[in-house]
Amino acid sequence: MQLIMLGTGPFAVPTFRELLDARHAVAALITSPLRAHRGRPLAPASSIRALAEQRGVPIFDPEDVNAPEFRPRLAGFGADLLMVCDYGQILSPATLSAARHGGVNLHASLLPKYRGAAPINWAIYNGDTETGVTVIHMTPRIDAGPCIAQSRVDIAPDETAAELEDRLAEIGARLVCESIDRIISGDARPLPQDPALATKAPRLKKTDGALDWTRPAAAIRNHVRAMEPWPKTYTYWHRPDGPPLRVIFGPLSVVENRLAAAGTAACNGDRADVPSAAKHNETTLPQLPPGTVIEAIGDRLVIAAGVGAVAPAAIQPAGKRPMTIAEFLRGHKVRPGDRFGAEIAS
Repeated sequence: MQLIMLGTGPFAVPTFRELLDARHAVAALITSPLRAHRGRPLAPASSIRALAEQRGVPIFDPEDVNAPEFRPRLAGFGADLLMVCDYGQILSPATLSAARHGGVNLHASLLPKYRGAAPINWAIYNGDTETGVTVIHMTPRIDAGPCIAQSRVDIAPDETAAELEDRLAEIGARLVCESIDRIISGDARPLPQDPALATKAPRLKKTDGALDWTRPAAAIRNHVRAMEPWPKTYTYWHRPDGPPLRVIFGPLSVVENRLAAAGTAACNGDRADVPSAAKHNETTLPQLPPGTVIEAIGDRLVIAAGVGAVAPAAIQPAGKRPMTIAEFLRGHKVRPGDRFGAEIAS
């Protein structure tokens, strides 16, 4: 089968490699002009462009793949199928018609759930424990075409969006090749999506990284995992002797209620008898306002959430390198009772 690959980001690289290693002829790579892609620089050594150059595949990078002046070039390949993955542009009906079988797309969710540009991020943000990849026959509506194949996977408890993307990319590449084999043999039986089950996964914005301390501790942890590698999660330390300091949070853990209660007791002046206070007040101690520092000593920083508390493993102050908590606390006088939150305190 004569294919044209349309892809830009890292998620597309395993699919492109699988197609090149299969018996199909890949006539060209259509990709976006060289620039950062969703916060991940397109490193020459690992980009889809580098792979095309290594394999001698012609590369085209139109600003607008649907432009009338590019259409004759696309149709001139006489392609049987357009394979689209992590490309970054929406294909018009005229562009899809440039190939005999139209286009298929690899999407990183179990469609119709999470249609849009950031399905992996929003799945983790929402605390999903399962996701997957879907191969669809493309239609003009975004991610709404009939499903040719799906593969389900569990999301690991500590997995970040970047780690899950890498894993799904490999699984999806194999599913794409299987789907193309079905199309060739005539065994493909695309199933329409149920629009009533559709949810959205909009493109990430920098402001999506702002931590909301009123959310439960587990949700804040998921937020940090979901915003890797971009835009990352950030908040402001409202220090008593200066303007709010913007900090980026690295991985963090949820603090057990018992330990959070112990920290609350310490914050209230009972540090000498913290274990006893925790034991007897675990269910009666009031929850501190979200974003309040419960404990800040040594290599441990505990911050109250809407429910429970979290303990970050690393922090990056604005304009500085990432630091361990011990490093951060040595250079910054964070005290129990301090607040983390939005730049303008409510």
